[in-house]
Amino acid sequence: MISFVIVFGTAFLTSLILTPLTVPLGFRWGAVDVPGGRKAHREVKSRLGGIALFVSFTLAVALTLILPPSLLPPRNDPKELTRLTGVMLGSFFIFIVGLLDDKFDLRPPFQLLSQVAVSLIAIAFLVFIERVMNPFTNRLVIFPFPLVVAFTIFWISGMINTVNFLDGLDGLAAGVGAITSAVLALHMWREGQLSVVPLPLALLGSTLGFLPYNFHPARVFMGSCGAFFLGYALGTLSIVAGAKVATILLVMGVPIVDVAWIIFQRTRSRSSIFQADRRHLHHRLHDLGLSQRQIVLAYYGVSIFFGILVFLLPSRLYKLLAILLLWAMTSVLFWFLSLKGERR
Repeated sequence: MISFVIVFGTAFLTSLILTPLTVPLGFRWGAVDVPGGRKAHREVKSRLGGIALFVSFTLAVALTLILPPSLLPPRNDPKELTRLTGVMLGSFFIFIVGLLDDKFDLRPPFQLLSQVAVSLIAIAFLVFIERVMNPFTNRLVIFPFPLVVAFTIFWISGMINTVNFLDGLDGLAAGVGAITSAVLALHMWREGQLSVVPLPLALLGSTLGFLPYNFHPARVFMGSCGAFFLGYALGTLSIVAGAKVATILLVMGVPIVDVAWIIFQRTRSRSSIFQADRRHLHHRLHDLGLSQRQIVLAYYGVSIFFGILVFLLPSRLYKLLAILLLWAMTSVLFWFLSLKGERR
C-alpha cells in the first residue's frame, strides 16, 4: 500500500537527515561518550543520535493520523488508537529519561523506576500481555490482572535493558533493532493486521536511516535516549502486534540470553547488576580478536536466520523448541568464553 511506502520513506529520510545534526549537538550539550575502560571506541562521540531515531519515528507515525483514509488500511479494532497513544506517550517519556541520562548519568535506581513507570503508562493505555497460546495444547491462556501487570513490566523493562546492554559496538543495537522491526512488520502483514503495519515500518525506516552514521567506524552513538526508546518501542510493538513474544525471543534471542547471563554473573559475584563491564558476549568476542564489523555482522546473520524461522516453522511448539535450542547454544558459548577468560 502507498501508505506503507510513505511512512517508511518519511522515517528513513528524516533519520538520514537529522542524524548528522546530532553530532555537533552532542558536543554543544556535553552529551558525549569518552573512550576508555570497557569502551571500544578511541574518539569522543556524541551520544544524541537517539534524537534522530525518536523524531523520525514520531513524525512517520503522526502521518498515519493525518493521511487521507483512502490511503490507509481500515482500523478494525476500536482500541487501536488507545494503544497507539500509549506507545507514543511512553516513547516520549522514556526518551526524555534517556536524554537526562546522556547528560547527567542518572543513577540505576532512577532508571529502573523510570522503566516501571513507562511500563505502567503502556498498561494504562491497554498495551499489556493478557493472553498467550499454550504451544503444547494450542489453547488460549488468559492471565489474571496482577500477572498481566507483572508480565508486562518484566517484558518492557527487559526489552529496554536488552537494547541498552546490546548497544556496545558500532551499529549493533540499531541493526538488530532494524531486523526485528522488519520481522514484526512482515508478521503483522502476513496475519492481516494491516492497520498496525506502519508502526514497525516507521521504526525500520528510523533505524536504517541512522545506521550509515552508526556503523563502524561510528560518527555518532544512539545513547541512552536512543537505546531506551528503541527498547520500549520494540517491546510495545510486539504486544500491539498481538503478543508476538515468541517472535522477539527468536530474533533477539542472543541479546536476551546475554542480559540474563550478565545478571546471573553479576549477582553471583555480588556486584550491582547495573555495573557496566566487558562481560557481554560482543565484548568477549572483541577481546578474542574479532573486529567490530565481524561481530556485528554475525549478530545480524543470527537475527536474520531466526527471523526467517519465524515464518517457516509450522507450529508454536517448533518455535518454542527453536527458542530453547538458541538459548542453549548461546549459554554454552557463554560458558566456554567464561572458562577461556578465567584461564587467561
